[in-house]
Amino acid sequence: MRLSRYFLPILKETPKEAEIVSHRLMLRAGMIRQQAAGIYSWLPIGKRVLDKVCGIIREEQDRSGALELWMPTIQSADLWRESGRYDDYGKEMLRIQDRHERDLLFGPTNEEMITEIFRSYVRSYKDLPLNLYHIQWKFRDEVRPRFGVMRSREFLMKDAYSFDIDYGASQTAYHRMFVAYLRTFARMGLQAIPMRADTGPIGGKLSHEFIILASTGESQVYCHRDYLGLKVPGEDVDFSDAAALAGIVDTWTKPYAATDEMHDEAEWSQVAEADQLAARGIEVGHIFHFGTKYSEPMKAVVSGPDGKEVPVSMGSYGIGPSRLVAAIIEAFHDDNGIIWPKAVAPFDVGLINMKPGDADCDRACEDLYAQLGGRGLDVLYDDVDQRAGAKFATMDLIGLPLQVIVGPRGAKAGEAEIKIRASGERLTLPLDAIVNRVADER
Repeated sequence: MRLSRYFLPILKETPKEAEIVSHRLMLRAGMIRQQAAGIYSWLPIGKRVLDKVCGIIREEQDRSGALELWMPTIQSADLWRESGRYDDYGKEMLRIQDRHERDLLFGPTNEEMITEIFRSYVRSYKDLPLNLYHIQWKFRDEVRPRFGVMRSREFLMKDAYSFDIDYGASQTAYHRMFVAYLRTFARMGLQAIPMRADTGPIGGKLSHEFIILASTGESQVYCHRDYLGLKVPGEDVDFSDAAALAGIVDTWTKPYAATDEMHDEAEWSQVAEADQLAARGIEVGHIFHFGTKYSEPMKAVVSGPDGKEVPVSMGSYGIGPSRLVAAIIEAFHDDNGIIWPKAVAPFDVGLINMKPGDADCDRACEDLYAQLGGRGLDVLYDDVDQRAGAKFATMDLIGLPLQVIVGPRGAKAGEAEIKIRASGERLTLPLDAIVNRVADER
């Protein structure tokens, strides 16, 4: 992509309304545009990151055996009355009526709708286990939306819902998602710690929040330092092996870890002081097991092996991709801007032509642009005629992992420079060695 043809509205000044780092940088880097309180447009470079995040989430959900569908944003209030949650949910739910005065709502979550879909088609235990997920926009009318997309009113959510014949089987489904979440966040370069958490309005008794530690975190968390060294399961993990999954979950839940709401001072005091880690944290995922909370009132039943009908045991599993983008920035930035992990960077490399119009620079850049693209790399080619300082500032701000810098003197000598954004390391190499080195760094 040539920068001269791209829509990248960089802001030089920090917007006054931005309170935290991710909000400031997302606005300045042209990733988002606020349209109303807690409601944002995602501009081209922001959407590229959001798509990368969603891609990783999809791959790990699919790997675990979950199946993707797509449910609407607008739901019937009758489903929520059936489950008993319509009047209980509170003012966060946006309630509306259509022209026929039928009660509808902009979905804040999808337990009722997915249960209705399930009960319409599944009749036998032989069709279980089943896990269905979607990635869809949701709306919760937060009393005070703040921190940009970290706590917005409209947000993108991946929610999965598992259906099983009994508690034992549903616990395995919970473990399956637990492990999938560990892998998902690790692939994005994040160290997420599963912590015991309150179930809130979703319901149920078993719940974990996946937390990344950050000084700007919105909540206080407590965990054992052992979490910083635990190994995340590899891509060869067997999601059909219930015992192996249970073993992984046991390893990842044995050390103490809890959010502020679930913190137990007596239990915490049993952790050696040197191993105590009290910090601020950002929630990036939340999983729940709630058994028959929805299947009983909504009559989502299957016939068991003995022919008797039983309500299915359910769980739900959420990740907020739009919120996650901000969390990644909170974890990876410096004074100059964002430092994207390679897996979620909007482009793999930024190619900077220091002097557009110079024959040697233009020739070298066009050749590199073609070769890098031919190797399957996403390249943002800065071919805009502006001063060097502005070019460097833009590239550092948007945080691409690698920069290839071509100046007139270097181009004439057959050389270019590679800058690694995370470390600031710079390498000068012959032009014919640049492509291979960039591909290796990727």
